[in-house]
Amino acid sequence: MSSSLDQLKASGTVVVADTGDFESIAKYKPQDATTNPSLILAAAKKAEYAKLIDDAVAAASKSSGSPSQKAEKALDYLLVEFGSKILEIVPGRVSTEVDARLSFDKEGTIKKALEIIDLYKQKGISKERVLIKIASTYEGIQAARELEAKHGIHVNLTLLFSFVQAVAAAEASATLISPFVGRILDWYKASTGKSSYEASEDPGVHSVKRIFNYYKKFGYKTIVMGASFRNSGEIKELAGVDFLTISPGLLEELYSSTDAVPKKLDADAAQALDIEKAAYLDNEPAFRFDFNEDQMATDKLSEGIRKFAADTVTLLKVLESKF
Repeated sequence: MSSSLDQLKASGTVVVADTGDFESIAKYKPQDATTNPSLILAAAKKAEYAKLIDDAVAAASKSSGSPSQKAEKALDYLLVEFGSKILEIVPGRVSTEVDARLSFDKEGTIKKALEIIDLYKQKGISKERVLIKIASTYEGIQAARELEAKHGIHVNLTLLFSFVQAVAAAEASATLISPFVGRILDWYKASTGKSSYEASEDPGVHSVKRIFNYYKKFGYKTIVMGASFRNSGEIKELAGVDFLTISPGLLEELYSSTDAVPKKLDADAAQALDIEKAAYLDNEPAFRFDFNEDQMATDKLSEGIRKFAADTVTLLKVLESKF
């Protein structure tokens, strides 16, 4: 019998590697790969990636400015170096994240996204192979809208925890969203005191299913990519969703298993569901109020931005020390 990983792929779900580790990407043969500041920071601590850091520092050394300014430029070079190496392995696209400190700055996000795309272009890599990863704040979603429509740049809206964010992202014609399954589960376990959930009852799984069904019901083209998993049960429960981005540990578990992975989500079936249409993109007060009503989503978005921003600052300190 084929592996659980192969069965997952056969369900129609595109598998994406959630890592900055090249060996893992090569082993599990995902279509795409996605990174974030935390993953890049973890990879950068390994000796085998020292050359990428040296190359980024060397490139930034040619620019003017203080060590901290050069470190900012080196970080962009480093993100693109990692992305470029990943694209030598995967046939599809790589997600590269905009600095989380720009999460509430629409214009700053757009500017940084264009700079990242330009660095890829300098390495001969088309914007078609890159997803710019942006936090799903109201400002981030508006930036995604402009990047997609005005610049033809594909966006991955990340740190997505709510139906409100998902609706606005689809209205913005974002290429892809990354609803965070495991972090939703973390919040519910902490807030309810319930130590475990069956995969079929997992609140993160339910969130992704709701978003998937809504998108398919109303014909939105935005790709739903479940992310941030705590166990393989969550993954199997979402078989049939557009994309899943999976960490090396869980990829290995699926790769080594032959347990059945039946298809659970179906786009055709979703079209028959009785679902009410919503709108948020051009109604900022409604977006902010309804999002604010979801304590889990507001808690996890702010926490996620803080964590990514902190890891970005740590990485910058490492780079600054090189100048």
